[in-house]
Amino acid sequence: MQAKACHLLPTKLPAAASPPKLPPPTYNTSQHNTISRAAISIAAPTTTPQELSTTVHDPVAPDDTVTAFWDYQFLFVSQRAETTTPITLRLVDGALPHDFPSGTYYLTGPGLFSDDHGSTVHPLDGHGYLRAFKIDAARGKVEFMARYIETEAQAEERDPSTGKWRFTHRGPFSVLKGGKMVGNTKVMKNVANTSVLRWGGRLFCLWEGGDPYEIEGRTLATVGKFNLAGDRKMSPEAEDDGGERFTADFLDVAAKILKPILHGVFKMPPKRLLSHYKIDVRRNRLLIMSCNAEDMLLPRSNFTFYEFDSNFRLLQSQEFSIPDQMMIHDWAFTDSHYILFGNRIKLDVAGSMRAVCGLSPMISALSLNPSKPTSPIYLLPRFPNAQPNRLARDWRVPIEAPSQMWVLHVANAFEEKRFDGNLHIQIQASSCSYQWFNFQKMFGYDWQSGRLDPSMMNLEQGQEKLLPHLVQVNISLDANGNCQECRVNDLNQWNRPSDFPVINQDFSGTKNTYVYAASSSGSRQALPHFPFDTVVKLDTVDKSTRTWSTGRRRFIGEPIFIPKGSKGEEDDGYLLVVEYAVSTQRCYLVILDPKLIGWKNALVARFEVPRHLNFPLGFHGFWAPNVCNAVSTQVSRPIAQEFALSSANAPY
Repeated sequence: MQAKACHLLPTKLPAAASPPKLPPPTYNTSQHNTISRAAISIAAPTTTPQELSTTVHDPVAPDDTVTAFWDYQFLFVSQRAETTTPITLRLVDGALPHDFPSGTYYLTGPGLFSDDHGSTVHPLDGHGYLRAFKIDAARGKVEFMARYIETEAQAEERDPSTGKWRFTHRGPFSVLKGGKMVGNTKVMKNVANTSVLRWGGRLFCLWEGGDPYEIEGRTLATVGKFNLAGDRKMSPEAEDDGGERFTADFLDVAAKILKPILHGVFKMPPKRLLSHYKIDVRRNRLLIMSCNAEDMLLPRSNFTFYEFDSNFRLLQSQEFSIPDQMMIHDWAFTDSHYILFGNRIKLDVAGSMRAVCGLSPMISALSLNPSKPTSPIYLLPRFPNAQPNRLARDWRVPIEAPSQMWVLHVANAFEEKRFDGNLHIQIQASSCSYQWFNFQKMFGYDWQSGRLDPSMMNLEQGQEKLLPHLVQVNISLDANGNCQECRVNDLNQWNRPSDFPVINQDFSGTKNTYVYAASSSGSRQALPHFPFDTVVKLDTVDKSTRTWSTGRRRFIGEPIFIPKGSKGEEDDGYLLVVEYAVSTQRCYLVILDPKLIGWKNALVARFEVPRHLNFPLGFHGFWAPNVCNAVSTQVSRPIAQEFALSSANAPY
C-alpha cells in the first residue's frame, strides 16, 4: 500500500520557538470511545517551517492536516544532547506513591535521524539513545539520565572533537544521500536501539541482528559488545537437546558458500541475535534466540534457542531448521514450547539488484510472501526429553492459522492440559496485514526524499483492519499432538489499531488475565490511528476493555507494568508510559494505576523532562528493581497457583 509523499521537518527546530502556553490537558478515562472514520489525506504543507511553528504551538489551532503533519514530525526530531549527571524531574501532576517500588526504568530507541551532511536515516537505523528514569519513592523523586550507546558505528560516524555527525553506514533500511551509495557494504549497522535488558546484574542494549552492547548501569557508559550467542559451553549438568534438524544437501552447500561472503563483505555474524528475549521467572532463566545470516537468501530458516541462568551459564541450546523462509521479530514460550509465527518472506531479485547498486535500502532485497491464505505457527519442543514415553509431535509441521497475518509483537503465551487429555495453547499478540506491512516505509520513511509521511500509518476509512491490532490465537491439540482447532480473533473484540502489548512479567509463559497495550482513541481526525495516544487494559477473563487517553496533541509509546510486591493480584502495581507532548516539545514520565483505568482518573503522577532534553519516540523498555527489592520481581502469584503448571514433568 503506497503512502503519499510529504515534506520533512528541518533537522533543527527554530531557535526562536518558545514553549507554548497551553491549557491543562484533559484525560479520557471512558470505557468506550468514538473513532473518527473520515478518510485520511495528509498533504504536504505549503507554508515554511518557521510559519508552521506558530500554527503548531497555537492552543486553539484547528486539527487540520498541516498541524497533524508537523506533530508527527516532532515525534522523530533528533536529540543530540546527553546528560550523564542525574537530573531531578519536576512533578507536574499528582504524587509519587510511597509504595512504588524503587528501581530504574530503562528505555531505548533511536536518538538521531539526520546528520550534518544531508543524510536522513530510517527510524530503525537511528543511533541508540538510552534513557534512564531512576525512581526513589522514599525520597519522592525521579532522576533522569540519557546517553548515546557508543557502538562501533557511532564511534565512526560522530566526530568526538566537534560533535558533528556524518553517516557512513547505510544500515538495512536507509540510503545515504550525503554518503557513499554505490558499493557501500556497511549494512550491518548495529545501533543497539531496539530493546534493553538487565540480567545477572548486568545491563544490555540489543539490536535486531547483532551482539548486544553492555552498559554500565550507574553512568550509562558503554562497556562494549557482549557475545551472548557465541561459542558457549553448556554447564556440565546441562544437555544439548539438539532439535532434530531437517537437512537438504543443496541448501547446506549453499549455506557454507554464503556464510563467509556475508561475514567477510557485509560483516554479518553467522548467528544473528534477535532483539526480543524472554524471561522465565519461575525457572529464573533468560531465553534468547538467534537466526543464521544466510537464511535471508535461502528458502529455509535456522533458529537457535538458548537458555541461561542468572550467572549466564548456558543451561541448554537447541537448533531448529525449518523448511520455510521466514522473518521473526518476536516470539513466545510456554512451559514446554517455543512458539514462532511464520512471517513468510522471499528473495526479491529486482530489489536485490537495486540494493546492491545503492538505489534502494538493502532490506528491499526481501519482500513479503503472501502466497498462502494461512499463517504457519511452529510449536517447537522446549524439553524434548522430558517425557520420553510420550509420542512426540512432528514440530516441522506447523499449525496453520486460518487467517493471514504478519505478527509484530507477542504479549504472552501459555498452555493448559485439559481433563480430556487435550492441550490448549493461547497466544496474545499484535499483528497486521501483509497488504499493509512494508519494510522500507515503516513510520512513513521515504529514502528518496528523506521525509516521513503520516499517511503510511493512518489508512483511509475501511482499511483500519490492515493496521497493527491485537489478536488472540487459541490452539487445541489432542494427546498425540494433532491439531483439533486453531482460532484467531481480535483480543476482546478490540479492533482499534494497537501495538506493544505487555503483561505483568511475573506471569510470562503462564496463564495471565490482563494485557496492556498502546492504542488509539481515534479522536483526532487527521491522525486517527498512529501515533498512539491511549493505554488499553484488556481483561481476557470477563472480556472487558478499558482505556486511558492522553491530552490533545500528545502521544505515547510502549507501556510497562511494575508489580508492587509478591502477594498482590495480577494487576496490583503501576503502569509506566512516556507521554510525548509534541506541541510543547516536551516528554513526561506518566504513572498510572491499572486498577483505575476506565473507572476513575487513573493518572497517579506525571514528571516532566526538561525541554532541552526532549527525546524522540522510544521503542522498548525494561524495569530494573533495586537489589533490595529483587524479591519483588519473583512470581507474585499464590503458591498453589504458581505450581499448577500444565507440564508437571518439565525439568526445573
